[in-house]
This record gives sequence, structure tokens and C-alpha cells, in this order.
Amino acid sequence: MSPLQIRPVGGAAGCLTMIAVSIVLSILLTLVLNLLV
Repeated sequence: MSPLQIRPVGGAAGCLTMIAVSIVLSILLTLVLNLLV
């Protein structure tokens, strides 16, 4: 068992966090794809 566990956070804060994480991941993925092409 790793000490760091990803668990869903309830409420608006958790929702905003998940949205922010997904946006950052999509931006990073776009940058990586642009560098590879």
C-alpha cells in the first residue's frame, strides 16, 4: 500500500480540483504531441 492515495473529494472543492487537473493534463498532452510531431 502506498502512502499516497487518490480519493475523490466531496463538494465544490473536489469538483474544481478534478476539472483543473483534467485541464492541465490535456494541455500537457497537447504540448507533448506537438513536440513529437
